[in-house]
Amino acid sequence: MNIEQLEYVKEVFETNSMSLAAQNLHVSQSAISQSISLLEKEIGIPLFKRSRYGTVPTEDGRTIIKKVLEILMKVDEIKDEVQSITSIYKGELIIATIPSLSMTFLPKALARFKKDFPQIKVMIIELESRIVIDKIVHDKAQLGLISLNQYTSDGLPESIAFHSFQYKGELQVIVPHDSVLALNKELMLKDLADYAFIMSASSFWDGVTEDIKQVCGGINVIFTTTNPEVIKRSVAEGLGISLMSSLMLRDDPYVESGRIVSVPLAGYRLDASGTFGGIYSKKGSQHRLARKFLEYIEV
Repeated sequence: MNIEQLEYVKEVFETNSMSLAAQNLHVSQSAISQSISLLEKEIGIPLFKRSRYGTVPTEDGRTIIKKVLEILMKVDEIKDEVQSITSIYKGELIIATIPSLSMTFLPKALARFKKDFPQIKVMIIELESRIVIDKIVHDKAQLGLISLNQYTSDGLPESIAFHSFQYKGELQVIVPHDSVLALNKELMLKDLADYAFIMSASSFWDGVTEDIKQVCGGINVIFTTTNPEVIKRSVAEGLGISLMSSLMLRDDPYVESGRIVSVPLAGYRLDASGTFGGIYSKKGSQHRLARKFLEYIEV
């Protein structure tokens, strides 16, 4: 039983004619006849009979058809409700996100969201967490995807709502596939003292760099970049090693192809990735739309 069959029953009941029903629904008469016959076989009751008045309901059919009309009325109510809900969501949604989230589950969430709301224009900008928060505060972006950690521990303004993704990342050391470090099951900061680093350029990673200096007595950073792909490719080429959140390495082609190896960093006091989550202004211009988008994020 499906909605199409029920709509066929409704049209035949209202027109008392298979041919008129077919004409009104722009399908063949045989398609309607076969569909209703399959429905009658499924429920075990004949719904219609031919008479000099046309195609009319049987006695038992009248009871069933009444239920069919009630179902279709409810379907129309659902469609109206959906239309009412979706009409709320319009315009543009600007998402400010840290790179580790824009590269991982954001594309899948965006694809699912756009399928349901093709009328919404979505713009994505990559920034570090502190700047993302500022964008939300000043309504320059409607949704922020951030990581809260000791370097963004000043807290969020009262006007900002935070939705946790319930995901805790871990720091990973990424090394070339032929590096001796790749043979380890885990590494400590002291194991990295003599290696060149390619580091991500952000306040969080600046803090990590300072921690490494304190443990190792210094750190040889050959360059920094805001582009994680540049970091991974540089490591794959043997220019140095780096540190990344485990979230950024999920389903990563460099790791899966073996061009780089990811080794857990043990004994480090900081939960590197902090608490991932989405933020939006409670009184922002698109706070309803921001909340709706968060429903599509699967970590």
